[in-house]
Amino acid sequence: MTNRDRVYVCFDSYNDFRYYQMMQTWKRNHDTHFNFYHGQNLNKASEYNAEEEIKRELRKRIQPAKSLVVLIGESTRYLHKFVQWEMEQALDLDLPIIGVNLNGLRGQDIERCPFVIHDKLAVYISFNAVILDHALSTWPKSHVFLKQEGKTGPYYYPDNIYEHLGLQRSGKPKQIHELIDQRNRNRYMSSSE
Repeated sequence: MTNRDRVYVCFDSYNDFRYYQMMQTWKRNHDTHFNFYHGQNLNKASEYNAEEEIKRELRKRIQPAKSLVVLIGESTRYLHKFVQWEMEQALDLDLPIIGVNLNGLRGQDIERCPFVIHDKLAVYISFNAVILDHALSTWPKSHVFLKQEGKTGPYYYPDNIYEHLGLQRSGKPKQIHELIDQRNRNRYMSSSE
């Protein structure tokens, strides 16, 4: 595994750590070459360390990453001290960003998306091992291409990509998906990526 296979994951450690643990289980149980890692153990040490020292250590962990995965839960958008800062670092490093909606939406969730990335070039997916692996394999190249084209804003994979991967819609009312899909109708990546 190379350093560029490293995937930095930022998330709300108090409410969403179980989703990161599930990703680690996916890694152990599926044939994936991506290495997920985070800086939450540094964040929890904040009572004992200065904020700048923690941020310096976080930056060391973010720099070698291939991409940034943001687990987007109910409170992620409100976490400014470290989670938002991690996203800002990824933007400064021009890392491809994959927003993973913990509520199952397949496009940008305008109610939960952190403001710092809401209008930045990023792809948004539902929380699922198969689509995450697909995004980790395809989005970095798409990100480079779209950046060269001067594109920005939210992207998503259309339903036919999910279906091709064996995934069906689940759990959320169709109207919500249609609203997100309508808003992003011209912002998607095809399966040829």
